Order: sequence, then structure tokens, then C-alpha cells
Amino acid sequence: MSSSTVLVCDENGKQAVEKYQQLKPDLVTMDIIMPEMGGIEAVKKITQLDPSARILMCSAMGQQALVQEALQAGARDFVVKPFQPSRVLEAVQRVLA
Repeated sequence: MSSSTVLVCDENGKQAVEKYQQLKPDLVTMDIIMPEMGGIEAVKKITQLDPSARILMCSAMGQQALVQEALQAGARDFVVKPFQPSRVLEAVQRVLA
């Protein structure tokens, strides 16, 4: 049975990139809006390191333009806050498929 690694970043995008390099997780979840380096810039840097990176973005309601930008940058899917458990599960399954 194989194990999976999930990287959850809620502090800053710079940390997300650094941890991605260290851990090479199967899935990354992170917010679009973060200090120091935003989520969109972090997605771009992670996908430059690994074009096959599986990134699930989180966003608040009303951030549709940023969600589109994140998807264009390489995120595979997104979930909107406040989270609905069924939508989170669906997004994780889709990203890992």
C-alpha cells in the first residue's frame, strides 16, 4: 500500500515553494491570497519546478478572476471558502485522478 503526501500551505507562497522542493508531495493545497508571495506566483514557481505538480487552490467568494488566473498558472482545481466537504472531496479526487 503506497502512502501519499499532502502539503497544505497557509502561511506564505515562498514557504509553499520551499516545502514543495523538500517534500515533493502528491498534492498541494494553498490559498490564493498569502503574504510574502501570493498563491498564483507560488503556483507558477512550483509548476516551473515540476510541470506535473498537483495543486488545489482555495479562494474566498468573489475571487473568480484570481481563480481563473490560478488555473491558467497551473493549478488543477479550486475550492471556495467557506468549504463544503463534498466539494473539497470532489476536487481532491479530480486533482489526484
